[in-house]
Amino acid sequence: MLGVSLIAKPGVLRMLEIEGPIGPATADYVTRGIEDAEADAVAVIILRMDTPGGLDQSMREIIQGILASPVPVVGYVAPQGSRAASAGTYILYACHLAAMAPATNLGAATPIQIGGTSPLPHDKPEADKEADKDDDPDRPLSSEDALRNKVVNDAQAYIRSLAELRGRNADWAVRAVTEAATLTAVEAHKLNVIDLIADDTPALIEALHGRTVMMKDGEHVLDTVGADLQLVEPGWRTEFLRVITNPSVAYFLLLIGIYGLILEFYSPGIGAGGIIGSICLLIALYALQLLPISYSALALMLLGLGMMAAEAFTPSFGLLGGGGIVAFIIGSIMLMDTDVPGFRIALPVILALAAVSAGVMIIVLNLLLRSRRKPLVSGSSTLVGRMAEVVDPGEGEPMVLIQGELWRAKCPGTLNVGDRVQVKKVSGLVLDVEKEE
Repeated sequence: MLGVSLIAKPGVLRMLEIEGPIGPATADYVTRGIEDAEADAVAVIILRMDTPGGLDQSMREIIQGILASPVPVVGYVAPQGSRAASAGTYILYACHLAAMAPATNLGAATPIQIGGTSPLPHDKPEADKEADKDDDPDRPLSSEDALRNKVVNDAQAYIRSLAELRGRNADWAVRAVTEAATLTAVEAHKLNVIDLIADDTPALIEALHGRTVMMKDGEHVLDTVGADLQLVEPGWRTEFLRVITNPSVAYFLLLIGIYGLILEFYSPGIGAGGIIGSICLLIALYALQLLPISYSALALMLLGLGMMAAEAFTPSFGLLGGGGIVAFIIGSIMLMDTDVPGFRIALPVILALAAVSAGVMIIVLNLLLRSRRKPLVSGSSTLVGRMAEVVDPGEGEPMVLIQGELWRAKCPGTLNVGDRVQVKKVSGLVLDVEKEE
Protein backbone atom coordinates (compact mmCIF):
# COMPACT_ATOMS: atom_id res chain seq x y z
CA MET A 1 0.00 0.00 0.00
CA LEU A 2 1.13 3.58 -0.58
CA GLY A 3 2.72 5.27 2.37
CA VAL A 4 4.36 2.09 3.70
CA SER A 5 8.17 2.15 3.77
CA LEU A 6 9.81 -1.08 2.72
CA ILE A 7 13.48 -1.89 3.20
CA ALA A 8 14.86 -3.40 0.02
CA LYS A 9 16.94 -6.48 0.77
CA PRO A 10 20.57 -6.20 -0.25
CA GLY A 11 21.12 -8.36 -3.30
CA VAL A 12 22.06 -7.96 -6.91
CA LEU A 13 22.41 -4.60 -8.65
CA ARG A 14 22.02 -4.90 -12.39
CA MET A 15 23.52 -2.38 -14.81
CA LEU A 16 22.23 -1.70 -18.32
CA GLU A 17 24.09 0.58 -20.72
CA ILE A 18 22.69 3.02 -23.27
CA GLU A 19 25.47 4.10 -25.60
CA GLY A 20 25.05 6.02 -28.84
CA PRO A 21 21.79 6.86 -30.63
CA ILE A 22 18.65 5.35 -29.12
CA GLY A 23 16.83 3.14 -31.59
CA PRO A 24 14.74 -0.06 -31.73
CA ALA A 25 17.66 -2.25 -30.65
CA THR A 26 18.34 -0.12 -27.56
CA ALA A 27 14.66 -0.10 -26.62
CA ASP A 28 14.46 -3.89 -26.92
CA TYR A 29 17.64 -4.31 -24.83
CA VAL A 30 16.48 -2.02 -22.01
CA THR A 31 12.88 -3.24 -21.79
CA ARG A 32 13.97 -6.88 -21.79
CA GLY A 33 16.60 -6.08 -19.16
CA ILE A 34 13.94 -4.53 -16.91
CA GLU A 35 11.63 -7.53 -17.37
CA ASP A 36 14.44 -9.99 -16.58
CA ALA A 37 15.41 -7.97 -13.49
CA GLU A 38 11.90 -8.32 -12.15
CA ALA A 39 11.93 -12.08 -12.74
CA ASP A 40 15.36 -12.44 -11.08
CA ALA A 41 14.37 -10.35 -8.01
CA VAL A 42 17.06 -7.74 -8.65
CA ALA A 43 17.25 -5.01 -5.99
CA VAL A 44 18.15 -2.00 -8.18
CA ILE A 45 18.65 -1.38 -11.90
CA ILE A 46 21.32 1.15 -12.86
CA LEU A 47 20.83 2.62 -16.33
CA ARG A 48 24.17 4.10 -17.36
CA MET A 49 23.80 6.54 -20.26
CA ASP A 50 25.93 8.30 -22.82
CA THR A 51 23.66 9.24 -25.70
CA PRO A 52 23.06 12.14 -28.11
CA GLY A 53 19.36 11.22 -28.30
CA GLY A 54 17.37 9.04 -30.65
CA LEU A 55 13.98 8.08 -32.01
CA ASP A 56 10.86 9.23 -30.19
CA GLN A 57 9.13 5.84 -30.39
CA SER A 58 12.13 3.97 -28.96
CA MET A 59 12.50 6.56 -26.17
CA ARG A 60 8.85 6.15 -25.17
CA GLU A 61 9.17 2.36 -25.09
CA ILE A 62 12.09 2.67 -22.65
CA ILE A 63 10.21 5.19 -20.49
CA GLN A 64 7.11 2.97 -20.39
CA GLY A 65 9.30 0.09 -19.25
CA ILE A 66 10.81 2.26 -16.47
CA LEU A 67 7.42 3.54 -15.28
CA ALA A 68 6.01 0.01 -15.16
CA SER A 69 9.06 -1.47 -13.44
CA PRO A 70 8.56 -2.85 -9.90
CA VAL A 71 12.34 -2.58 -9.48
CA PRO A 72 13.83 0.88 -8.76
CA VAL A 73 15.64 2.27 -11.81
CA VAL A 74 18.51 4.69 -11.30
CA GLY A 75 19.56 6.78 -14.32
CA TYR A 76 23.28 7.53 -14.30
CA VAL A 77 25.04 9.72 -16.88
CA ALA A 78 28.58 8.35 -16.90
CA PRO A 79 31.53 8.12 -17.32
CA GLN A 80 32.95 11.63 -17.22
CA GLY A 81 32.52 13.41 -20.53
CA SER A 82 29.23 11.67 -21.28
CA ARG A 83 25.88 13.29 -22.00
CA ALA A 84 22.17 12.58 -21.84
CA ALA A 85 20.93 14.85 -24.59
CA SER A 86 17.51 14.98 -26.21
CA ALA A 87 15.84 11.58 -25.63
CA GLY A 88 18.36 10.85 -22.86
CA THR A 89 16.99 13.79 -20.85
CA TYR A 90 13.46 12.37 -20.97
CA ILE A 91 14.71 8.95 -19.86
CA LEU A 92 16.71 10.48 -16.99
CA TYR A 93 13.60 12.33 -15.80
CA ALA A 94 11.60 9.08 -15.91
CA CYS A 95 14.02 7.17 -13.65
CA HIS A 96 13.20 6.81 -9.96
CA LEU A 97 16.55 8.40 -9.11
CA ALA A 98 18.75 10.48 -11.41
CA ALA A 99 22.52 10.77 -11.04
CA MET A 100 25.37 12.21 -13.05
CA ALA A 101 29.13 11.95 -13.00
CA PRO A 102 31.21 15.16 -12.93
CA ALA A 103 31.95 16.76 -16.32
CA THR A 104 28.73 15.44 -17.87
CA ASN A 105 25.72 17.30 -19.21
CA LEU A 106 22.07 16.87 -20.12
CA GLY A 107 19.38 18.84 -21.95
CA ALA A 108 18.73 20.02 -25.51
CA ALA A 109 15.47 18.07 -25.47
CA THR A 110 13.75 19.91 -28.30
CA PRO A 111 12.11 17.30 -30.55
CA ILE A 112 13.44 17.21 -34.10
CA GLN A 113 10.53 17.67 -36.45
CA ILE A 114 9.58 14.54 -38.33
CA GLY A 115 9.01 14.79 -42.04
CA GLY A 116 10.83 18.03 -42.78
CA THR A 117 13.66 20.36 -41.97
CA SER A 118 11.65 23.38 -40.87
CA PRO A 119 13.10 24.92 -37.71
CA LEU A 120 11.29 24.59 -34.43
CA PRO A 121 10.25 27.82 -32.67
CA HIS A 122 13.47 28.41 -30.74
CA ASP A 123 15.52 27.82 -33.91
CA LYS A 124 13.87 30.60 -35.88
CA PRO A 125 16.14 33.44 -37.01
CA GLU A 126 15.75 36.68 -35.09
CA ALA A 127 14.34 38.44 -38.17
CA ASP A 128 11.60 35.83 -38.40
CA LYS A 129 10.81 36.21 -34.70
CA GLU A 130 10.45 39.98 -35.09
CA ALA A 131 8.28 39.47 -38.14
CA ASP A 132 6.08 37.10 -36.14
CA LYS A 133 5.59 39.80 -33.49
CA ASP A 134 4.43 42.30 -36.10
CA ASP A 135 2.03 39.84 -37.70
CA ASP A 136 -1.66 39.95 -37.03
CA PRO A 137 -2.26 37.78 -33.92
CA ASP A 138 -5.57 36.70 -35.39
CA ARG A 139 -3.89 35.39 -38.52
CA PRO A 140 -4.45 31.62 -38.81
CA LEU A 141 -1.34 29.47 -38.37
CA SER A 142 0.25 27.86 -41.38
CA SER A 143 0.38 24.08 -41.53
CA GLU A 144 4.12 24.16 -40.68
CA ASP A 145 3.58 26.41 -37.65
CA ALA A 146 0.69 24.26 -36.46
CA LEU A 147 2.82 21.13 -36.77
CA ARG A 148 5.72 22.74 -34.90
CA ASN A 149 3.42 23.84 -32.08
CA LYS A 150 1.84 20.42 -31.89
CA VAL A 151 5.19 18.62 -31.61
CA VAL A 152 6.64 21.05 -29.05
CA ASN A 153 3.49 21.19 -26.91
CA ASP A 154 3.31 17.42 -26.80
CA ALA A 155 6.97 17.19 -25.75
CA GLN A 156 6.47 19.87 -23.07
CA ALA A 157 3.52 18.08 -21.54
CA TYR A 158 5.34 14.74 -21.63
CA ILE A 159 8.51 15.86 -19.89
CA ARG A 160 6.56 18.00 -17.38
CA SER A 161 4.48 14.97 -16.41
CA LEU A 162 7.67 12.98 -15.82
CA ALA A 163 9.17 15.80 -13.72
CA GLU A 164 6.02 16.08 -11.58
CA LEU A 165 5.91 12.30 -11.10
CA ARG A 166 9.48 12.23 -9.76
CA GLY A 167 9.32 15.57 -7.92
CA ARG A 168 11.99 17.27 -10.02
CA ASN A 169 12.33 20.71 -11.60
CA ALA A 170 9.50 20.84 -14.14
CA ASP A 171 10.12 24.45 -15.24
CA TRP A 172 13.66 23.72 -16.39
CA ALA A 173 12.43 20.55 -18.10
CA VAL A 174 10.08 22.69 -20.20
CA ARG A 175 12.97 25.05 -21.01
CA ALA A 176 15.00 22.07 -22.22
CA VAL A 177 12.23 21.45 -24.74
CA THR A 178 11.34 24.98 -25.82
CA GLU A 179 14.80 26.59 -25.61
CA ALA A 180 17.09 23.54 -25.95
CA ALA A 181 18.56 24.46 -22.56
CA THR A 182 21.45 22.38 -21.19
CA LEU A 183 23.01 21.91 -17.76
CA THR A 184 26.20 20.53 -16.31
CA ALA A 185 26.07 17.96 -13.53
CA VAL A 186 26.69 20.58 -10.80
CA GLU A 187 24.06 22.95 -12.19
CA ALA A 188 21.55 20.11 -12.57
CA HIS A 189 22.03 19.12 -8.94
CA LYS A 190 21.56 22.70 -7.72
CA LEU A 191 18.35 23.10 -9.74
CA ASN A 192 16.85 19.80 -8.53
CA VAL A 193 17.02 18.26 -11.98
CA ILE A 194 18.99 15.27 -10.66
CA ASP A 195 19.23 13.71 -7.21
CA LEU A 196 22.98 13.21 -6.75
CA ILE A 197 26.45 13.40 -8.28
CA ALA A 198 28.76 10.36 -8.15
CA ASP A 199 32.30 10.16 -9.47
CA ASP A 200 32.04 6.53 -10.54
CA THR A 201 29.90 3.42 -10.15
CA PRO A 202 31.22 2.37 -6.70
CA ALA A 203 30.57 5.91 -5.43
CA LEU A 204 27.07 5.76 -6.89
CA ILE A 205 26.30 2.46 -5.17
CA GLU A 206 27.51 3.88 -1.87
CA ALA A 207 25.46 7.07 -2.33
CA LEU A 208 22.30 5.07 -3.11
CA HIS A 209 22.34 3.32 0.26
CA GLY A 210 19.56 4.55 2.50
CA ARG A 211 17.81 6.65 -0.14
CA THR A 212 14.04 6.45 -0.45
CA VAL A 213 12.25 5.93 -3.75
CA MET A 214 8.52 5.98 -4.39
CA MET A 215 7.25 2.82 -6.06
CA LYS A 216 3.74 1.69 -6.91
CA ASP A 217 3.45 -0.32 -3.69
CA GLY A 218 4.88 2.41 -1.47
CA GLU A 219 8.19 3.91 -0.44
CA HIS A 220 11.29 1.72 -0.74
CA VAL A 221 14.47 2.40 1.22
CA LEU A 222 17.47 1.18 -0.77
CA ASP A 223 20.03 -1.09 0.87
CA THR A 224 23.03 -1.37 -1.44
CA VAL A 225 25.79 -2.19 1.06
CA GLY A 226 27.53 -5.39 0.02
CA ALA A 227 25.38 -5.80 -3.09
CA ASP A 228 26.82 -7.51 -6.17
CA LEU A 229 26.91 -5.54 -9.41
CA GLN A 230 26.09 -7.32 -12.67
CA LEU A 231 26.68 -5.74 -16.07
CA VAL A 232 24.19 -7.03 -18.62
CA GLU A 233 25.79 -7.20 -22.05
CA PRO A 234 23.53 -6.93 -25.13
CA GLY A 235 22.58 -10.41 -26.38
CA TRP A 236 22.62 -11.74 -29.94
CA ARG A 237 19.07 -10.52 -30.51
CA THR A 238 20.01 -6.95 -29.58
CA GLU A 239 23.15 -7.06 -31.71
CA PHE A 240 21.17 -8.44 -34.65
CA LEU A 241 18.55 -5.70 -34.30
CA ARG A 242 21.28 -3.09 -33.98
CA VAL A 243 22.84 -4.23 -37.25
CA ILE A 244 19.69 -4.55 -39.37
CA THR A 245 18.11 -1.34 -38.03
CA ASN A 246 21.14 0.63 -39.12
CA PRO A 247 19.53 2.64 -41.95
CA SER A 248 22.41 2.00 -44.36
CA VAL A 249 22.34 -1.75 -43.69
CA ALA A 250 18.54 -1.94 -44.07
CA TYR A 251 18.82 0.06 -47.30
CA PHE A 252 21.52 -2.29 -48.62
CA LEU A 253 19.50 -5.40 -47.72
CA LEU A 254 16.46 -3.95 -49.49
CA LEU A 255 18.42 -3.50 -52.71
CA ILE A 256 19.96 -6.98 -52.52
CA GLY A 257 16.48 -8.44 -52.05
CA ILE A 258 15.01 -6.59 -55.03
CA TYR A 259 17.93 -7.31 -57.35
CA GLY A 260 17.94 -10.97 -56.29
CA LEU A 261 14.27 -11.36 -57.22
CA ILE A 262 14.76 -9.53 -60.53
CA LEU A 263 17.66 -11.86 -61.38
CA GLU A 264 15.59 -14.92 -60.48
CA PHE A 265 12.64 -13.81 -62.63
CA TYR A 266 14.94 -12.94 -65.53
CA SER A 267 16.87 -16.21 -65.47
CA PRO A 268 15.07 -18.97 -63.51
CA GLY A 269 17.33 -21.83 -62.59
CA ILE A 270 19.04 -22.92 -59.42
CA GLY A 271 17.08 -20.39 -57.33
CA ALA A 272 20.02 -18.85 -55.44
CA GLY A 273 18.99 -15.34 -56.48
CA GLY A 274 15.40 -15.91 -55.38
CA ILE A 275 16.37 -17.49 -52.04
CA ILE A 276 18.95 -14.85 -51.10
CA GLY A 277 16.75 -12.05 -52.41
CA SER A 278 13.68 -13.21 -50.49
CA ILE A 279 15.60 -13.53 -47.20
CA CYS A 280 17.25 -10.11 -47.56
CA LEU A 281 13.99 -8.48 -48.60
CA LEU A 282 12.05 -9.85 -45.62
CA ILE A 283 14.79 -8.79 -43.17
CA ALA A 284 14.89 -5.32 -44.75
CA LEU A 285 11.11 -4.92 -44.54
CA TYR A 286 11.17 -5.97 -40.86
CA ALA A 287 13.90 -3.40 -40.14
CA LEU A 288 12.17 -0.63 -42.09
CA GLN A 289 8.91 -1.06 -40.20
CA LEU A 290 10.86 -0.32 -37.00
CA LEU A 291 12.40 2.82 -38.49
CA PRO A 292 10.77 6.16 -39.34
CA ILE A 293 10.64 5.90 -43.13
CA SER A 294 8.74 7.85 -45.78
CA TYR A 295 6.57 5.44 -47.74
CA SER A 296 6.34 7.87 -50.66
CA ALA A 297 10.15 7.87 -50.84
CA LEU A 298 10.16 4.06 -50.68
CA ALA A 299 7.66 3.98 -53.56
CA LEU A 300 9.89 6.37 -55.53
CA MET A 301 12.87 4.07 -54.95
CA LEU A 302 10.94 1.01 -56.11
CA LEU A 303 9.76 2.92 -59.19
CA GLY A 304 13.36 3.81 -60.02
CA LEU A 305 14.52 0.21 -59.62
CA GLY A 306 11.59 -0.98 -61.75
CA MET A 307 12.47 1.48 -64.51
CA MET A 308 16.11 0.35 -64.49
CA ALA A 309 15.02 -3.28 -64.67
CA ALA A 310 12.63 -2.44 -67.52
CA GLU A 311 15.56 -0.92 -69.40
CA ALA A 312 17.22 -4.35 -69.42
CA PHE A 313 14.10 -6.16 -70.66
CA THR A 314 12.73 -3.56 -73.09
CA PRO A 315 15.66 -1.31 -74.02
CA SER A 316 14.74 2.32 -74.63
CA PHE A 317 18.34 3.46 -75.28
CA GLY A 318 18.76 4.89 -71.76
CA LEU A 319 15.50 6.79 -71.35
CA LEU A 320 13.94 4.45 -68.78
CA GLY A 321 17.28 3.76 -67.12
CA GLY A 322 18.20 7.44 -66.72
CA GLY A 323 14.81 8.28 -65.25
CA GLY A 324 15.09 5.28 -62.95
CA ILE A 325 18.47 6.41 -61.60
CA VAL A 326 17.14 9.91 -60.85
CA ALA A 327 14.04 8.50 -59.10
CA PHE A 328 16.19 6.02 -57.17
CA ILE A 329 18.60 8.69 -55.86
CA ILE A 330 15.84 11.12 -54.85
CA GLY A 331 13.84 8.36 -53.10
CA SER A 332 16.96 7.13 -51.27
CA ILE A 333 17.77 10.60 -49.93
CA MET A 334 14.17 11.08 -48.73
CA LEU A 335 13.75 7.53 -47.37
CA MET A 336 14.53 8.17 -43.68
CA ASP A 337 11.84 10.54 -42.43
CA THR A 338 13.87 11.97 -39.54
CA ASP A 339 16.90 14.16 -38.89
CA VAL A 340 17.91 12.33 -35.69
CA PRO A 341 21.69 11.79 -35.68
CA GLY A 342 22.64 8.23 -36.55
CA PHE A 343 19.39 7.47 -38.37
CA ARG A 344 20.12 8.85 -41.82
CA ILE A 345 21.41 6.89 -44.81
CA ALA A 346 24.94 7.97 -45.59
CA LEU A 347 25.05 9.90 -48.88
CA PRO A 348 28.21 8.07 -50.09
CA VAL A 349 26.31 4.78 -49.74
CA ILE A 350 23.43 6.13 -51.85
CA LEU A 351 25.76 7.45 -54.54
CA ALA A 352 27.82 4.25 -54.60
CA LEU A 353 24.79 2.01 -55.07
CA ALA A 354 23.34 4.38 -57.67
CA ALA A 355 26.66 4.23 -59.54
CA VAL A 356 26.62 0.42 -59.41
CA SER A 357 23.05 0.35 -60.75
CA ALA A 358 23.99 2.79 -63.51
CA GLY A 359 27.05 0.68 -64.36
CA VAL A 360 24.95 -2.47 -64.66
CA MET A 361 22.49 -0.62 -66.89
CA ILE A 362 25.31 0.68 -69.13
CA ILE A 363 26.76 -2.83 -69.47
CA VAL A 364 23.35 -4.21 -70.44
CA LEU A 365 22.84 -1.45 -73.04
CA ASN A 366 26.31 -2.06 -74.46
CA LEU A 367 25.63 -5.78 -74.84
CA LEU A 368 22.31 -5.06 -76.54
CA LEU A 369 23.91 -2.65 -79.02
CA ARG A 370 26.65 -5.18 -79.82
CA SER A 371 24.10 -7.88 -80.45
CA ARG A 372 22.24 -5.58 -82.86
CA ARG A 373 25.42 -4.95 -84.90
CA LYS A 374 26.33 -8.65 -85.23
CA PRO A 375 25.28 -10.41 -88.45
CA LEU A 376 22.63 -13.09 -88.19
CA VAL A 377 24.01 -16.61 -87.86
CA SER A 378 20.78 -18.59 -87.76
CA GLY A 379 17.29 -18.53 -89.23
CA SER A 380 15.91 -18.82 -92.73
CA SER A 381 17.07 -15.34 -93.77
CA THR A 382 20.70 -16.50 -93.49
CA LEU A 383 20.18 -19.07 -96.29
CA VAL A 384 19.86 -16.52 -99.09
CA GLY A 385 22.99 -16.53 -101.24
CA ARG A 386 24.37 -19.79 -99.85
CA MET A 387 25.17 -22.90 -101.90
CA ALA A 388 23.26 -26.19 -101.56
CA GLU A 389 23.67 -29.66 -103.02
CA VAL A 390 20.91 -31.63 -104.72
CA VAL A 391 20.40 -35.01 -103.02
CA ASP A 392 17.12 -36.06 -104.65
CA PRO A 393 15.91 -34.70 -108.02
CA GLY A 394 12.32 -35.80 -107.22
CA GLU A 395 9.49 -35.00 -109.58
CA GLY A 396 9.07 -31.26 -109.72
CA GLU A 397 10.28 -30.63 -106.12
CA PRO A 398 13.88 -31.73 -105.66
CA MET A 399 15.47 -32.02 -102.19
CA VAL A 400 18.64 -30.07 -101.41
CA LEU A 401 21.06 -30.27 -98.48
CA ILE A 402 22.13 -26.98 -96.91
CA GLN A 403 23.76 -26.39 -93.48
CA GLY A 404 23.03 -30.00 -92.54
CA GLU A 405 19.28 -29.66 -93.27
CA LEU A 406 17.10 -31.00 -96.08
CA TRP A 407 14.90 -28.45 -97.83
CA ARG A 408 12.46 -28.67 -100.72
CA ALA A 409 13.63 -26.58 -103.65
CA LYS A 410 12.13 -25.00 -106.74
CA CYS A 411 14.28 -24.42 -109.80
CA PRO A 412 13.38 -23.36 -113.39
CA GLY A 413 15.81 -25.88 -114.86
CA THR A 414 16.34 -29.64 -114.48
CA LEU A 415 18.39 -30.77 -111.50
CA ASN A 416 20.34 -33.98 -110.99
CA VAL A 417 21.90 -35.57 -107.91
CA GLY A 418 25.15 -33.82 -107.01
CA ASP A 419 24.31 -30.53 -108.73
CA ARG A 420 25.16 -27.38 -106.79
CA VAL A 421 22.57 -24.66 -106.57
CA GLN A 422 22.44 -21.16 -105.06
CA VAL A 423 19.55 -20.03 -102.85
CA LYS A 424 17.87 -16.94 -104.24
CA LYS A 425 14.80 -16.71 -102.03
CA VAL A 426 13.09 -18.44 -99.10
CA SER A 427 9.34 -18.93 -99.59
CA GLY A 428 8.01 -20.50 -96.43
CA LEU A 429 9.46 -24.03 -96.37
CA VAL A 430 10.56 -23.98 -100.02
CA LEU A 431 13.82 -22.58 -101.38
CA ASP A 432 13.90 -20.83 -104.75
CA VAL A 433 17.28 -21.90 -106.18
CA GLU A 434 19.30 -21.40 -109.35
CA LYS A 435 21.65 -24.01 -110.77
CA GLU A 436 25.31 -23.14 -110.63
CA GLU A 437 26.91 -22.97 -114.10
